[in-house]
Amino acid sequence: MKKIKKTKSISILGIIVCLLGVILFGTRTIAPEIFGNNTSSEVNTVNVENLENVIIKTGETITEDFISNNNTSLKTYFLNVGQADSILIQNNEKNMLIDAGNNEDGEMLVNNLKQLNVEKIDYLIGTHPHEDHIGGMDNIINNFEIGTIYMPNVQTNTKTFEDVLDAVSNKNLKIETPKVNDTFLLGEANCKILSVTDDEDNLNQSSIVIQLNFKDLSYLFMGDAEKEIEESIDVGKVNILKVGHHGSDTSSSLDFINKIAPEVSIISVGKDNSYGHPSDDVIKRLENIGSKVYRTDEVGNIFIEQN
Repeated sequence: MKKIKKTKSISILGIIVCLLGVILFGTRTIAPEIFGNNTSSEVNTVNVENLENVIIKTGETITEDFISNNNTSLKTYFLNVGQADSILIQNNEKNMLIDAGNNEDGEMLVNNLKQLNVEKIDYLIGTHPHEDHIGGMDNIINNFEIGTIYMPNVQTNTKTFEDVLDAVSNKNLKIETPKVNDTFLLGEANCKILSVTDDEDNLNQSSIVIQLNFKDLSYLFMGDAEKEIEESIDVGKVNILKVGHHGSDTSSSLDFINKIAPEVSIISVGKDNSYGHPSDDVIKRLENIGSKVYRTDEVGNIFIEQN
C-alpha cells in the first residue's frame, strides 16, 4: 500500500536547504523542524525511509490528526508529559499504557486517552515507583476499565505511591510483578519482559524493561533502567527505542547503543529541566549511528504508526 505523506507549505529558503542537504548528504528523511515551529494546530508528518510502512507524526496537542482508524496497525503514542514518561500502545483494539507522568499530568492524560477512543487499559504498567512515572496512575485507574497492572515488587512511602495503592484497592484490582522472560500479547504484538528487579536502593534499576515485536520491527521501552541493566538484558537489534532515563548519561552506554542500533530514538524529557537531560554525549552516540532522535521537549507528542 502506498504511503501518503502530509506536508505543509515550505518556504523558498526551506526548499534550498533541502536541496543542499540532498546534494551534500544524499536522500534523507525530512526532519519535522523543516516545516516550521509547532503550534497547537500543527501536526508534522514524516516517513522513515529505512523503516517500511512506518509514519511518524509530532505535535504539541493531541488532535484528530493523531487518530488512526486502522485497528490492524501498531500505534504508539509518546505523550508529552514534560520531565516524565507516558506511552500508549494500541493494536487490534487492545491498549497498553506504560507509565502515567507526574501527579499534575493525570487529568490531561485521561482527556488525551479519551480523545484517542480508549475505554479500557488492557495492560497498565508502572515501570518503577518514581513520581514522574506513576504520578497519574490513580487518575487512569479511576477513569478507565483496567485489565492487568504490572509494577516491580518495590514500595515507597510517598503519597504518590499510596494514591496508586488506594485506587487499586478501591476498584478491587491487584498489582502483579512480572518475571524476566514473561511474554504476553497486545493484539498481534508480542511483548517480552527483559528486566525487572526489587532494587529499593536505586529504583531506576527496578524498572520494567519491555521489548515489543510487531511484524518485522522491534521496539524497546527502557523505563529509567541504567547501564548495569543494559549490560544484563538479552536483546539484539532494535528499530525503535524509548531511550532510558530521559536521555541521562546514567543510561544509553556506547556499547549498548552500538549493539541495538535503533533507527529511531525517542526521548521523553521536559524543557529546560534542572537535571540537564538529555546528555549531549547520549545524543551524539545516537546520532553517530544514524538514529533519528525525537524529543518531547522539542516536538511535543510523538505518534508512530506501523502499518
